[in-house]
Amino acid sequence: MRIFPGLLFLTAAAAAQQLVSVEKIWDEGAHNAFTDLVRFRDRWLCTFREDTGHASASGRIRVIESRDGKTWKSAALVEESGIDLRDPKFAVTPQGKLMLVMGGSVMEGKQYVNRRPRVSFSGDGRVWTAPRPILSDGDWLWRVTWHKGKAYGVSYHGGGGLRNVRRRAFLYAGDGIHYERIGEFEPSETSECTIRFAANDEMVVLARSGNETRIGTSFPPYRSFRWTVLAGALGGPNFIPLPDGRWVAGSRGRNKEGPETVLSWMTRTTYTPFLTLPSGGDNSYPGLVWHEGLLWVSYYSTHEGKTSIYLAKVRLPQ
Repeated sequence: MRIFPGLLFLTAAAAAQQLVSVEKIWDEGAHNAFTDLVRFRDRWLCTFREDTGHASASGRIRVIESRDGKTWKSAALVEESGIDLRDPKFAVTPQGKLMLVMGGSVMEGKQYVNRRPRVSFSGDGRVWTAPRPILSDGDWLWRVTWHKGKAYGVSYHGGGGLRNVRRRAFLYAGDGIHYERIGEFEPSETSECTIRFAANDEMVVLARSGNETRIGTSFPPYRSFRWTVLAGALGGPNFIPLPDGRWVAGSRGRNKEGPETVLSWMTRTTYTPFLTLPSGGDNSYPGLVWHEGLLWVSYYSTHEGKTSIYLAKVRLPQ
């Protein structure tokens, strides 16, 4: 068992998790990475970026589908000429449509010139609208979560390839296309964020922030946050609620051999790794779905030589 330095260790009573299976489900692209997973109309849909490498300039978004989670086929390919699309994330709108949120970058070689997020919509996961720019140049709306008719997400501006622009992160809410800025996050290094909501409308944020892990909580109107800061850098942070009220998270961790994809228990103040998935090299960015008593996890990894897409099923302790 491995753990980010400084994070709370898992108790022995909760350590009875079981990795039921893990399978490679796609490797047809030269480099397949940055996944998300959704169950939609009795089908599994997994999305990810295809291109020649992690920092290449012409990424396109693949969506694959499966009835049983075992046999997968391509459902769609979303692309935009001259734009590097990456980090696709699913959401389901209040109208019951699928939504893809993606980064859209203009690059010269491996150097970012500009970026602006995109959205695309589908009624079936197979036919998607053309990617539509949202927010402003320099933004990256990394994921949205719908709550009471509004899409909430954190966009980070600057940093990364935009080295002449100071990193700032802002909370937005909108209808999926048009957004209103609610406020700015204090941690200047905040980038990739996942937002979820508790039953009492409390907003919980799991944030990548430089070399730290940050968990933030806030109540309406979500203009001030209480932050817990933990040691250990994340990569592709995601978390979901379980039916019993616990939260399970996934992201990139690191041991002495290098990066790995790790599942963790999460509370408002703790982040406790409990299972490392078969992974290594360029990896992580998991999609998480709870279905029929199992945690389904999509992720990408290079531990078998080629950067490919994997699907794990995990049984969690009661």
